[in-house]
Amino acid sequence: MSTEPRILAGRYRVDEVIGTGGMATVHRGYDLTLGREVAIKILDPDLAKDPVFRNRFRLEAQAASRMSHPSIVRVFDAGDPAAKGAGAAAQTDGSTETEPYIVMELVQGTLLKDIVAEGPVSVADSVRYVDGILEALDYSHRAGVVHRDIKPGNVMVTSTGQVKVMDFGIARAVSDSSSTVAETTQIIGTAAYFSPEQAKGEPVDARTDLYSTGVVLFELLTGRQPFRGDSPVAVAYQHVSETPIAPTEVNEEVPRALDAIVLRALAKDPYQRFPDAASFRGALKDATSGDEPSRKQIGALTSELYGPNPRHAQETARSLRQLSTDTTMTRTQSGPPVAWIWAGVALLAVLLVSVLFWVVSISGQRDEVPSSSATVPNLVNVDVDRAQEELDKLELTADVQREPSAEFEEDRVIRTEPNAGATVNKGEEIVLIVSSGAETVTMPTVVGLDQADAKQALTDAGLIFGTVRQQNDPGAPAGRVLEASEEADTEVAPRTVVNLVVASGEVTLEDVSGWTLDAAVKKLEELGLTAKPVELTDCTATDPATVVSMSVAPGDVPVNSTVDLRHCVGE
Repeated sequence: MSTEPRILAGRYRVDEVIGTGGMATVHRGYDLTLGREVAIKILDPDLAKDPVFRNRFRLEAQAASRMSHPSIVRVFDAGDPAAKGAGAAAQTDGSTETEPYIVMELVQGTLLKDIVAEGPVSVADSVRYVDGILEALDYSHRAGVVHRDIKPGNVMVTSTGQVKVMDFGIARAVSDSSSTVAETTQIIGTAAYFSPEQAKGEPVDARTDLYSTGVVLFELLTGRQPFRGDSPVAVAYQHVSETPIAPTEVNEEVPRALDAIVLRALAKDPYQRFPDAASFRGALKDATSGDEPSRKQIGALTSELYGPNPRHAQETARSLRQLSTDTTMTRTQSGPPVAWIWAGVALLAVLLVSVLFWVVSISGQRDEVPSSSATVPNLVNVDVDRAQEELDKLELTADVQREPSAEFEEDRVIRTEPNAGATVNKGEEIVLIVSSGAETVTMPTVVGLDQADAKQALTDAGLIFGTVRQQNDPGAPAGRVLEASEEADTEVAPRTVVNLVVASGEVTLEDVSGWTLDAAVKKLEELGLTAKPVELTDCTATDPATVVSMSVAPGDVPVNSTVDLRHCVGE
C-alpha cells in the first residue's frame, strides 16, 4: 500500500531520512518548483513546542540564508507552518505539519568526523580541512554570524575535496537559549569542542569558533581530542582549567611548527588567541612553509598562554636558595648601585606608558573612517531601489547589473562589488549585482523522436536527461519517445530533470487458443502482428474454425511478428 509523499509549503517533497541529531532530523528532499534535490532539516517536535525557540530558529535561519560562500552549506528557504499565515496555507492543502523546517543545499560527501574516526589525518590534509573551516568562519564572522558549534560532525568534505561547514544559525539558536553545560542536554553532546567561556556560561564571540577549530585541528593531527573524560561535564571542566599538551607529544610525525599554532588557538583567555580567522589561516600557511619554532619559543608561548610550569618554578626557586646559602663562593660585589635600580625602574615605566599610548592611538585610528571615505553597507537581498537610496546617502554611485538567479527574487541584490565592509572613497562606483529572476529555458518537442535524439535535444536545451520507462505500443518502433514529464514549448528552470516514456518495440500477446479463427486474426492485427492461419488435416474440423494452438508462446513479442494460428480442417 503506497502513501502520498510528504509535501512542505506545497513545494518541497520530503523523502528518506539521511541524518539525525539531538535537535532535528535531516531528510533528502526535492524542490518541485526549481526541479533540484535539497536537504530538509525539520525541528524536533518537542523543541518545536517552545514558541521562543521557534522564533529564534526562524530568525537564525534568515540570517544563515543571507550567507553565500563556497565553503558554507547554503540555506535556500525556511518555514514555520504553525506561524500566522502559514497555518492557513497548510490547512488548505491538507498538510498537518507543525514543526519549523529549513531547506538547504544537498551536499554529497563524507563527514569530517567519519574521516577522523579512522585515525590521524595527514598534515597536508589536516591543514587543508582546517583552512576550509577558517575560510567559512572568516566570511561568517564578517557577516556578524558566530557558529558556536564547530566540530567534525558539522563539516562535510565533498568528493572533490571541498570543505563545507554546516548548521549555521541552528547552533547559535541553541546556545542563545542555554548558557551553561548543565542547562540543556542538546549542548552536552559537543562539550569536547567547547571553549572555556562557553563552559562557564559567559558571553561568546568569534574567538569561540577559533578555539573550537583549534580542537578540531588537534584531533585531525593526533586522532584524539585534547581533553577526554568520563562525562561531558568533566571534559568541560578540563577546557576551563587544564593545560593541553602539544600535538607532537601524541604524534611525533606532526611538524613542531604546528604546536605553537594549536596551543595559541587553545588559549584559555580569548584575548591570547588569534584575533580572527584570517590570522589563524596566515599562521597555518607560515607554519607549513618550513619555518619551525625552536623548543625555547614553544616553551615561552606555553608560559605566556597558561602560566609558568610549576615544576620549573620549583627548580628555579631551589637553585636560587642554594646560591644564596653557598659559603664556598666569594662575593665580588655587595649588589648593584641603588641609582641603577631606580634608573631601570624609571626607564621601564616610560617604555610602558609609551607602548600604551601607541596602542590606544592605533586602536582609535583603526575604528575611524576618514570623512572623505565611506564603508560599503551589506545590501544582500535588499530591493534594488532601496539599495540605491542607501548608497546615495553615503555619497556613493550605484552601477546596477542584472543576472539570473534562482535563489534571489527579482530586483533583489545578490552581491556588491566591492563586498560589504570595504572602505571606499566617496563618489566611487559600487556595482550592484541584481537578480533578474529565475532563468528559464524552453522545453523542446521530444515526443516522436528516437531516444538518442531526444536525449541530445534535452542536453542542447540545458535540461537533464532523467529516467526512461519502457511501454508496449503496437504503433511505435523500439526507442520511440511516447511521453515526456514536461510539456513541449513550456518554460522550465535550467537543469530540470525530464523523464521519458519510450516504446519497448514489443506487444503483449494473449493466448488465443480456443478462439474462433476470425476473432484471433482480428486480435493479432490490433496488436500489430501478422496472423498466418495453418490448416491441420489430422483433426476434425469445427464450424466455425477454431484455433487449436499458436506458433508463439503468450507474452511480450516483437512488433510485426508473424504468428501461426493452427486450426483443424480434417473429417
